[in-house]
Amino acid sequence: MTDDVMVAIDAGLRQHIGGDRAGAYATFAELWSSIGEDGDPLHRVALAHHMADVCDDPAEELEWDLRALAAADSLTDSRAQEYHSSLAVRGFYPSLHLNLGEDYRKLGDLAAAREQLALARARLDALADDDYAAGIRLALAGLAERLG
Repeated sequence: MTDDVMVAIDAGLRQHIGGDRAGAYATFAELWSSIGEDGDPLHRVALAHHMADVCDDPAEELEWDLRALAAADSLTDSRAQEYHSSLAVRGFYPSLHLNLGEDYRKLGDLAAAREQLALARARLDALADDDYAAGIRLALAGLAERLG
């Protein structure tokens, strides 16, 4: 069964990847208004995670990344696996904490950034040994380097 909201989120992601940040932002904002703060946690985590990536203001980016984390905290594996059988919620956290670490770094809260870096590293065992995990590890190393 097709999940129309996830299809719409993917369309917004393709806009962003294609260079239309403003269009992606508009697409995501419209979707969020239909999903809302109490909508399906899978939809909220995916949408907020991608919305943060198209925000120009670091404080707004942080707000969206915090929404993504809150949604992940209320998401179950069974709901995630309805969308894709390979998904486990614990695998979302390294990326979510990485993004929060970058947000806090951009905002100058280095203590909070280091805390998020540690949380991300502590959850790396949730990732498979694949290109995605390698990318997360590389991004975490970059964050650590930027934090000194």
